[in-house]
Amino acid sequence: MTAGHSVLAVAVPAFEDYIQRRTAHYDASFLSSDPAFSHAHITVLGPWLTTPSQPDLDTVERIVAAAEPFDTTLARVETFPDGLIHLRPDPDEPFRALTAALVDAFPHCPPYGGRFPDPVPHLTLDRRAETITPDSVGEDLRHLLPARLHVDRVDLQWWANHNCHVRESWKLGRGR
Repeated sequence: MTAGHSVLAVAVPAFEDYIQRRTAHYDASFLSSDPAFSHAHITVLGPWLTTPSQPDLDTVERIVAAAEPFDTTLARVETFPDGLIHLRPDPDEPFRALTAALVDAFPHCPPYGGRFPDPVPHLTLDRRAETITPDSVGEDLRHLLPARLHVDRVDLQWWANHNCHVRESWKLGRGR
């Protein structure tokens, strides 16, 4: 197993080209050749288990299957206090509910390693710098905003240099 980490994530296809370009700019070793992999994603829980067991995977499947597919909109470029430029889904409650259910099942895997007491669902776009501002990012994305997202799947992504890929994928709503 190569060094890396896993993430339970929701793909955001409308922003895939933009996020791939930003990934290539910062570290091309994280570009994936896996067609199922989405660089543009909203993290539901990460980092997650490095080597999940079949019962762990079955637990995720049950949680995801119990959640109904939903629609959300990404419309406004925002910035966290640490300079992370992002889009926040509206509504974000379905993401929060998935995260809460997964944390209940895997309390030893707190979101973002426990760094944030109330993690905010978001699509990371970039980080604030001298020439990168929320306004410049918003201008780059104006043709995509607002973006509507139909959420019907959660992927288990593996993130590692030269080895980003999808390990598993589960459909929402299969449990009803």
